[in-house]
Amino acid sequence: MPDDLNWAIGGEAGDGIDSTGKIFAQALSRAGRHVFTSKDFASRIRGGYTAYKIRSSTEQVESVVDRLDILVALTERTIDENLDELHEGSVIIYDGERTEMQDVDVPEGMIGLSVPLQRLAEEAGGAIMQNIVALGAACEVTNFPIENLDSALEKKFGSKGESLVDNNKEAARKGQEFVAEEYDHEFDYDLDTTDNDYVLLNGDEAIGMGAIAAGCRFYAGYPITPATDVMEYLTGRIEQYGGEVVQAEDELSAINMALGAARAGARSMTATSGPGIDLMTETFGLVATSETPLVIADVMRSGPSTGMPTKQEQGDLNMTLYGGHGEIPRFVVAPTNVAECFHKTVEAFNLAEKYQTPVFLLADLSMAVTEQTFEPEEFDMDAVEIDRGKVVDDDEVEAWTDEKDRFQPHFPTADGISPRAFPGTTNAAHMSTGLEHNSLGRRTEDTEVRVEQVDKRNRKVETAKEREDFDVREFGDADSDNLVISWGSNEGAMREALDFLEEDDVSVRFLSVPYIFPRPDLTDDIEAADEVVVVECNANGQFADLLEHDALTRVKRVNKYNGVRFKADELANEIRESLQSEEVTA
Repeated sequence: MPDDLNWAIGGEAGDGIDSTGKIFAQALSRAGRHVFTSKDFASRIRGGYTAYKIRSSTEQVESVVDRLDILVALTERTIDENLDELHEGSVIIYDGERTEMQDVDVPEGMIGLSVPLQRLAEEAGGAIMQNIVALGAACEVTNFPIENLDSALEKKFGSKGESLVDNNKEAARKGQEFVAEEYDHEFDYDLDTTDNDYVLLNGDEAIGMGAIAAGCRFYAGYPITPATDVMEYLTGRIEQYGGEVVQAEDELSAINMALGAARAGARSMTATSGPGIDLMTETFGLVATSETPLVIADVMRSGPSTGMPTKQEQGDLNMTLYGGHGEIPRFVVAPTNVAECFHKTVEAFNLAEKYQTPVFLLADLSMAVTEQTFEPEEFDMDAVEIDRGKVVDDDEVEAWTDEKDRFQPHFPTADGISPRAFPGTTNAAHMSTGLEHNSLGRRTEDTEVRVEQVDKRNRKVETAKEREDFDVREFGDADSDNLVISWGSNEGAMREALDFLEEDDVSVRFLSVPYIFPRPDLTDDIEAADEVVVVECNANGQFADLLEHDALTRVKRVNKYNGVRFKADELANEIRESLQSEEVTA
């Protein structure tokens, strides 16, 4: 019996794949099991292959692997799509009574369970519950107490009435009973349960939770895959704290609304994906030159243009670093896992206000849609510290006025951080133009003032480097001569890849980098290693380019850009091959 279980359901978009997967993931987490999910879905409402995979264990899991133990196949294509992950002893659950599934050819060595999903669902109250029948069958195969599924069904359908909940419970039991009665087989799976209580959430939800914890009170956005769940999470929740969510008519309107709210003194943010970032770039310059604190979440997907909206990629790094005309100071923070989406969102708001600058929060599709379990203490709202920066009140304004008693919101301080006054502060009325301006915020073409203001804005970044802990997260063998560096969502797969590498006596030191700009100087680490490999989900190695620029040293690269995230065992193989290779490519 494997230490962890890998389960999946697959079919066509519109077949309820996502909701079914979430129900089972919730049931597993409520039974005290850790969960890590993965989705494969088409960018259309109906049609196109869609799958939801769950990896579950009593131990923490942080990645998907190339193994599938139980597959619920709603279409014959589902089996073909997952054939390379199925193995001897894998169980395939399908509805052999459906016309399109009557000729299913179960691969040799695997166990096919033909379960009349639609007929049993109709007996329970409606064909729409056929996926729940399949979950009941999966409970029997894995010896998983179906009562845990009951609680997940109550959470999902409780608001729609008790009768609907009862019908779904009955549908699940019909699936369980059918397998028990019709298949006299000892399956190789036996799911242990624990008394642990875990929080299950995805990266977008964690960003939304972090925003609320950080004191965000205004969100403006336009729906775009895969960032939409940030707005959906905040809607109905932020209002409980006196906040507001606005769905704008487009991305340009969204960032302009967010900018306006931030100027008014509210902690404000917007979230989008690559095409939306393109549209927001014009206003991004205004945010920076007006020195307005604003958090902009970029949940990356495959590009360029509209690319592959529902596929994974880390291709926007250069856009967040260099986007916008002119030279614009900004921070770029990249969470490394779902929990870090919460913590780094809080940090992004603090950085934005402490240094009065825009902050990019750089996540990606694989992290955004992945549900993962964590201890409840991981998200301690009471432990969140809020720093609003150099805000002056009525009594402090006088220290920042000129000889005519005019407030100077862009005063060229030694650290680059000017005083900030919220609207309504006595004697602090001011405006900031998007044109180059003087300390009062009024336009100027004076060459000395121009240099003074540019240098002032850039000094904030240098000040942040001195005051903040822009460090890496380190794993693996600290004494190894093999160094792997990555950023963003690759951390979980790489951490588990370390175990696979250790089994083959390959030692690796792994540095996971959550800060893209300003970023830690890894020159000494790179120079001390015999082999350096940089892992990222893009074609050109955008982060590897940065490291080579910093250290003036060539590095090896492991890149994946087919729209699918790294798997732990796959990544271990790639790292092993790269370490053995003599070739270093630019």
